Amino acid sequence: MSRIFIAINLPADIKKKIADYQQNWRDLPVRLVPARNMHLTVVFVGYASNEETLKICQMTKKAAEQYESFNLNFQRICLGPPRKPPRLIWLEGEKNQALIALKKELEKNLVGAARNFRSEYRDLMPHITLARIKQMEWQRLQQKPEIEEAVDFNVLVNSIEVMESELKRTGPEYNILETVLFR
Repeated sequence: MSRIFIAINLPADIKKKIADYQQNWRDLPVRLVPARNMHLTVVFVGYASNEETLKICQMTKKAAEQYESFNLNFQRICLGPPRKPPRLIWLEGEKNQALIALKKELEKNLVGAARNFRSEYRDLMPHITLARIKQMEWQRLQQKPEIEEAVDFNVLVNSIEVMESELKRTGPEYNILETVLFR
């Protein structure tokens, strides 16, 4: 069984710019996400067998055939999730109708492809995790840091990827199983 998700990966130049921002948090109680792992999860599928993974790839292709490239705009780096105690530092993007429609189409196609898959039934808030907060140490900070930085990253999205996540002691490792281009 593999842990599967469908994601949008970032271009190398954007990952490099984001990694530069991460240097500001070296002294904070956080685990930085390596640039190679930066992605936007569109749909988390969960554990799937090899046969189910093949179906997931096929259903992802079927969904992608209906879409053209679109742009995602990322505007700020902040603590997340909103209106909750912070667990992450993330790059937050504008709501995007093409992304929301793609997510819904993928979820519709994936029902039945993997027995553990469940639709979320909520719009996707585009974000990319940059660091995970070490909760115990964060709580002990006398003064919590303000992390609120305006940025302007525009990403052309012309593909999605079916990915596998291997959870290891050193952190997750992601492998691209299939890259699916939009029409």
